[in-house]
Amino acid sequence: MSASAVDRRIRGLRPPKPKVDPFTAHGWLVEQERRPNEQNVEWALTAFLAGAECPFTCSFCDLWRWTIDGPTPAGALVRQLEQVLAAVDGPLPDRLKLYNASNFFDRQAVPPEDLPRIAELARPFSAVTVESHASTIGPQTMEFARQIPGRLEVAIGLETVHPVAASQLNKRLDLSRFERATDFLRENDVDLRVFVLLGAPHVERNESLDWVVRTVEYAAARGAAVVSIIPVRGGNGELERLQGEGDFHPPTLRELEAALDRCSHVAPTVVTADVWDAERLPACEACRSRRIARLRYLNVSGAPQAPITCAACDAA
Repeated sequence: MSASAVDRRIRGLRPPKPKVDPFTAHGWLVEQERRPNEQNVEWALTAFLAGAECPFTCSFCDLWRWTIDGPTPAGALVRQLEQVLAAVDGPLPDRLKLYNASNFFDRQAVPPEDLPRIAELARPFSAVTVESHASTIGPQTMEFARQIPGRLEVAIGLETVHPVAASQLNKRLDLSRFERATDFLRENDVDLRVFVLLGAPHVERNESLDWVVRTVEYAAARGAAVVSIIPVRGGNGELERLQGEGDFHPPTLRELEAALDRCSHVAPTVVTADVWDAERLPACEACRSRRIARLRYLNVSGAPQAPITCAACDAA
């Protein structure tokens, strides 16, 4: 099946997309984040922005729900960011994270004419994080880096180094392309953040944790300052199709906890677990809240903590 045919199948299985206003941000949050320099903890403001959908149509993606049809209108992201900054009470945090559910350096997602104003709005922050597919990293990345006074960090979805799974995700990303992007960032003194999937389709369940560890180690070796382990969440239709064929196994909360524990050895790279919507992950109700609290603690502290004990889990 050709890439375009796979795109059509994935898009055809999706439920209806919610209506998204390109001039209104989805929301924002302020949270603590651990950084690799002597386990320093900083405050970060994440702005969830609405804009054009990513063109890569990955099989596991759920971010398409938060995007619009067609290109992002000029000025839309600027207005959204202005709304977010006006809503923050008190002093601004150290870091600004601009997550637009797409690729920050894709001209369809972020109009180039908006970059100077976005950079101006980012001036109070000592660091700025954006997200982008490895294929869109290049001269525009450095143009934006020069416009902001703080350090730029680019978050790239590596997802998995499992050779079969990586080729089946419809992401159009191989390790050589990822390495060219990370080399470019390192040579230009831009920080790297990496996203790794727990429960990637086409990975056997009994091998899933091993491949998460291998992928995190690979990202750390490529210079990642931070690696976030993201559990794959169903709901896009394609994952349900793959689950029916035995090619996708929804990850559990205990697996996310085990993945984070097993990756504690890759310091100084900071490894965290994405606990966004963690309440949706399959878990024992008797210990779910304690496990989520432990993950939040480990994310910020990085300090060892005894595993959760649960009689209900042990009896299952």
